[in-house]
Amino acid sequence: MAIDEQNFRYQQRGVSASKGDVHKAIAKVDKGLYPQAFCKIIPDWLGGDKDFCNIVHADGAGTKSSLAYIYWRETGDLSVWKGIAQDSIVMNIDDMICVGVTDDILLSSTIGRNARKIPGEVLSALINGNEEVIQFYNDLGFPMVNTGGETADLGDLVRTVVVDTTATARLRRDRVVDCARMKPGQVIVGLSSWGQASYESEYNAGMGSNGLTSARHDVFSKVYADKYPETYDGAIDRSLVYSGKYLVTDRVADMPVDMGKAVLGATRTYAPVVRAVLQSIDLKKIGGIIHCSGGALTKCMKFGKGLHFIKDNLLPVAPLFQHIQACSGTAWKEMFSVFNCGQRLEFIVDADVAAEIVKISQGFGIAAQITGYMEASADGDNHVTIKSSHGVFEY
Repeated sequence: MAIDEQNFRYQQRGVSASKGDVHKAIAKVDKGLYPQAFCKIIPDWLGGDKDFCNIVHADGAGTKSSLAYIYWRETGDLSVWKGIAQDSIVMNIDDMICVGVTDDILLSSTIGRNARKIPGEVLSALINGNEEVIQFYNDLGFPMVNTGGETADLGDLVRTVVVDTTATARLRRDRVVDCARMKPGQVIVGLSSWGQASYESEYNAGMGSNGLTSARHDVFSKVYADKYPETYDGAIDRSLVYSGKYLVTDRVADMPVDMGKAVLGATRTYAPVVRAVLQSIDLKKIGGIIHCSGGALTKCMKFGKGLHFIKDNLLPVAPLFQHIQACSGTAWKEMFSVFNCGQRLEFIVDADVAAEIVKISQGFGIAAQITGYMEASADGDNHVTIKSSHGVFEY
């Protein structure tokens, strides 16, 4: 298999930031009512109303649960499993807010575990964590309900535990945010992924739930390779397995949490910010909303047509990602395509509303700024240019 230059280390570990194989596999699958929208949107099968549409979305915490397993085994701290429950839910919600969903969400969870490694107390922490996160959203005025789910013992398939969520919502078609509206002349407003938002109870290092396979192995010590072989693929080159220098309980000067908790920090939701923006800003002035998940700061390239995203004023790289890069020596071109690096949500908007979006975000304690702008691409394909203190990178 050809290894893409900027994702060399990531792909050697069996993961692709661009998911080329996935996109090839679904190339002929119907793209729904709004083919350029961030999530697939279908007619209103739930209500049969032509003025409405449905969104059914599935995502999960990914390989972050492998690190939660190590942290729990090393410290006995069950609270990390609530974080995994939050990761799984937020990865759905923060995709769905990108198309305009802001209320009345149905959730269903799927937990696949190896019962020999994941006992009942962990299962309970995950299930109760789901309930606590759902209540957190409801308390924020973002209504959702747990409809149940499936818990399966899959020891022949799962080495530790896989935590996934499916979310369903119904939305008025005239409230859909469609990335097909992105156009040259608009600007990019980036929102920070780290710090402490007004609705967060503790410091968030900004990791999110993408790039965990590389973060886990690049940051943490080889000691975990022998101690917890169930947390990684034995076919990976040994030099890429837990090749970092930190124990999960080690602390560094520029973060108020240990390295394990920094990488495990529960994924921040931007739902309150997006809801406030959609209530305040004319929808016609919003070209698109991008959740910088798989593909990180190049994620935007998958949406719209004939666009050149020029990011020349990125928010500061969060301390956690500086540590990841220092531990691994990963090229910054790869870093920006695997990790959000401190910027995990982007609004593509008319320039005259950018300041209001920045103000709304800052009102929630989340740093934001105009981080770039849009031009027409020269060849009709989508491109991203990142101009940073670490160099200029073309994608």
